[in-house]
Amino acid sequence: MLQPKQWDFWTWVTVIVYVFLLAFILYPLVSLFWNSFFNDKGDFSLENYGNFLKLKYYYGSLWNSLKVSALATVFAILVGVPLAYVTARYNVKFKGLIQILVIMSLLSPPFIGAYSWILMLGNNGFITRFLQDIGIPFQSVYGWKGIVFVFTLQFYPHIYLYVSGALKTIDTSLEEAAESLGRGAFHRLMTVTLPLIFPTLSAGALMVFMASFADFGTPMLLGQGFKVLPILAYEQFISEMGGNPAMASTLSVILIFCSTTILFVQRYFVSRKNYSMTGMRTPKVQSLKTLPKWLLTFGALLVACISIIPQATVIVTSFIKTKGPVFHPGFSLNSYKEILYRVPKAIAHTYSFSLISIVIMIVMGMLVAYVLVRRKSKITAMLDGILMIPYVMPGTVLGISLIIAFNKPPVILTGTWVILVIAYVIRKLPYTIRSSTAILTQLDKSVEEASISLGVPPMKTFFKTTGRMMAPGVMSGAILSWITTINELSSTVVLYTGATATISVTIYSEVFTANYGTGAALASILSISTLISLLIASKLSKKGLQL
Repeated sequence: MLQPKQWDFWTWVTVIVYVFLLAFILYPLVSLFWNSFFNDKGDFSLENYGNFLKLKYYYGSLWNSLKVSALATVFAILVGVPLAYVTARYNVKFKGLIQILVIMSLLSPPFIGAYSWILMLGNNGFITRFLQDIGIPFQSVYGWKGIVFVFTLQFYPHIYLYVSGALKTIDTSLEEAAESLGRGAFHRLMTVTLPLIFPTLSAGALMVFMASFADFGTPMLLGQGFKVLPILAYEQFISEMGGNPAMASTLSVILIFCSTTILFVQRYFVSRKNYSMTGMRTPKVQSLKTLPKWLLTFGALLVACISIIPQATVIVTSFIKTKGPVFHPGFSLNSYKEILYRVPKAIAHTYSFSLISIVIMIVMGMLVAYVLVRRKSKITAMLDGILMIPYVMPGTVLGISLIIAFNKPPVILTGTWVILVIAYVIRKLPYTIRSSTAILTQLDKSVEEASISLGVPPMKTFFKTTGRMMAPGVMSGAILSWITTINELSSTVVLYTGATATISVTIYSEVFTANYGTGAALASILSISTLISLLIASKLSKKGLQL
């Protein structure tokens, strides 16, 4: 056992990070789990779990969550894989533009997509009215089918990005061997190419499923009575009738259990086979004749353009004249004037809270990444495992767990801006750490060793040498974390108060009160912020829009 005087800077970093994780991840989780075993009378009991298993109102929400998530994953694969294959293997035009549009659609929050499709395909949407005027019967986008539709367009970029990267680096020797045996192109794709990229494809599919399973905003806006588990947990926790925190805790524990199970199932299937390749013969881009090339280009652009429609819709509608919930002919800036008059604090809160969170994430991400990469041990391996817990925690669950843990003495954080910053850091820190570890593993240790050998202390060496070399990659990843932070809804909607409202929860409130013009203006601010942040990340990475 090391004595305190023998501890170096990195030992103290490890201890401090452990304290942070124990306080804000493990303690809230344990509190949540413990709270689920008490009924509404305060007695220790399994009543909540029993009610979940026997009442359709509860277990039906789990089935609904699994149904929409599974269908969204299947459709995302059906859209993302062909798009990735076409852009990776053929000389289609406008590849850069297609990738920008796809990434933009991914980084926009799902609830903005839901809101946009309500404007277009809702009960009074302009496309709905147009179809009805020309005699085509059309049901609105509301319901579980609409949720699956929005999830598919929102999350298929996960599949596209994962698969396109794998297709560009796959070893083609097995494909060529299958071709020499007379296998057709489609048969080679199904029996050789897709099995080879299965680990990458399954990782993308897992991202789609987890994002759909944990999402709160889209089902809340489009569900109209269709309950999924995150919504039910939220409603049980925050109810006009007083709420049922114990049942909300039970539903949250079930959410975490399901997410964790899905993660282990995916890893089990990947580990069953060996997918290693030499990677020495990467595929060449095939040149197509003019007609097939332009047909595939049109198809790829069509998919990318459809997925970017929500952002375009909110920006355009934010300038249309409104009177209450009704849009009128003509354009004006009234919606922007109204939000600057009514909710300026929500805009200020969004950027200030996110900025504080990102600063903490960058510092912690760089320090923790160094510990994980350069100071490997069983202790740091356990630290890495704890850091992965937020991957399987839906935002609503995180919010509920933090309130249960910090709603009573000795530490009361509920209702303050501090608890929002903590939630953002916990939710997004793993992504910043991953970008930091990725860049650090590529840096040669010899520069650090030379600095230390010249008498520079390890801490000073890190901040003056290693940290500076890590900065471009870290900042690029941090900006992407910033984008998801300013758009965060699921944890914010549980934790915010009127004094700490952000843009995302204000949009949510505006849509529910039918203030579509102001909602569109706020959504446009988020979309423009996302685009600017993405361009900055691209500039910093110096590699274009490669995620």
